[in-house]
Amino acid sequence: MTVQLQTPYELVGGMPVVQRIVDRFYDLMEGDPDYAALRAMHAPDLTPMRTSLSGFLAAWLGGPRDWFEQRPGVCMMSAHKGIAITPDTAQQWALAMRRAIADAGMEPTIAAKMADTLSSLAIGMGRG
Repeated sequence: MTVQLQTPYELVGGMPVVQRIVDRFYDLMEGDPDYAALRAMHAPDLTPMRTSLSGFLAAWLGGPRDWFEQRPGVCMMSAHKGIAITPDTAQQWALAMRRAIADAGMEPTIAAKMADTLSSLAIGMGRG
């Protein structure tokens, strides 16, 4: 008997849930004044960022690898190298992402693990 393990991408619900997280994240960033400093770091049109983050999260979770294939050798740290990420904006990113994940309707344990991991990555970027 062969046991087939699910990827985190499959466990979260695939692209529909990833897109729901990303859309909620950027909607929070655009509409909630708690994320004003984070919003100010981005271009007026967030459409390219929505597309990029969706692709990154899908690939990071074990889904389609298009994001990495289109950017060979790029990781999140190198992709943000020239951006002045402060501890405050890193915290804003982490909090907005945590809210977006909580609002996505995922299984709570998986949602918590995803939020914890992404928050740690964001906070780490704000220390550099």
